[in-house]
Amino acid sequence: MRSFVTAVLLALAATLAPTDLLAQIRGAYENAPDLGYTAVTDPLSIPEGTILGNSSSVAVDAAGHLYVFHRGMNPLTEFDRTGQFVRSFGGEHGFGRPHGMRIDSDGYIWVTDVNQHFVAKLNRRGNILMTIGIPGRAGKWDEASGARFLNEPNDIAFGPAGEIFVAQGHGNGDPRVLKFDKVGKFLTSWGGQGTGVGEFDIPHSIVVDSRSWVHVADRENHRIQVFDLDGNPIRQSNYAGLPCGLIVSGDDLYMVSGHSGQIVKIDEDGHVVAATGESGEGIGRFGEAHYLAIGPMNEIFVADPVTGEVEKFVPR
Repeated sequence: MRSFVTAVLLALAATLAPTDLLAQIRGAYENAPDLGYTAVTDPLSIPEGTILGNSSSVAVDAAGHLYVFHRGMNPLTEFDRTGQFVRSFGGEHGFGRPHGMRIDSDGYIWVTDVNQHFVAKLNRRGNILMTIGIPGRAGKWDEASGARFLNEPNDIAFGPAGEIFVAQGHGNGDPRVLKFDKVGKFLTSWGGQGTGVGEFDIPHSIVVDSRSWVHVADRENHRIQVFDLDGNPIRQSNYAGLPCGLIVSGDDLYMVSGHSGQIVKIDEDGHVVAATGESGEGIGRFGEAHYLAIGPMNEIFVADPVTGEVEKFVPR
């Protein structure tokens, strides 16, 4: 597994490698103006006796509540706008390795499990309303043969007509984007392993912008590829770090870049316009900046599955 090798290299590098080699292993930094944000100490209030696992993803709902998808016993945890604990839930669903999470325009919670190979849609009570893929079984999606399997789904996004886009492939299987209609009927897919246009090496995150352009963080290829809703390529842009998590805010795209630990702001043409954050330990630093969310006051939350923390940045 690529992620295991990366972890071993980082652990060895921290004790044996010079600073420049450590930077190369973790990933390069974008040379950009400062984003204008400050990290916040202890952004979340967690009651005594409540244990969160390592955070994998974050999302903010219409009320400004933060949801954390983490690798603990009850892997969905909700906090109010002030960071106060509301509840933890979801342990009954048997998630294997929580990964990506989104909240759609109707308030439903969508999550992916890369080890159990399925996507789930939940209501606010935590009940599963829909699954895509067969929990616990990896394989190909082939309508002709009736095989309806996913293989390591990483992230989900939604189109203007409620279409569901799933980016899959976390080091095994066939990395691709699968498109479904709003009730989960398969429509099309594109991708495959490689470096060419429309191919991927770990399509780790996916979003749809106001132009109905589909942005895919092609992580190990150090790029974001952009497609129309049917998978036809529009453009690609390369970045110094590892494009890991994406979110759209207005006309801008925000990205977190994995082991580089940066939050990067990207304009509508794909150019980096600002950045903040770095790798390391402590407030505002990352073992791996994995996925991000933006709150109602433009605060930025970042899930870090290496340190286990959720970092919060606020505008200065």
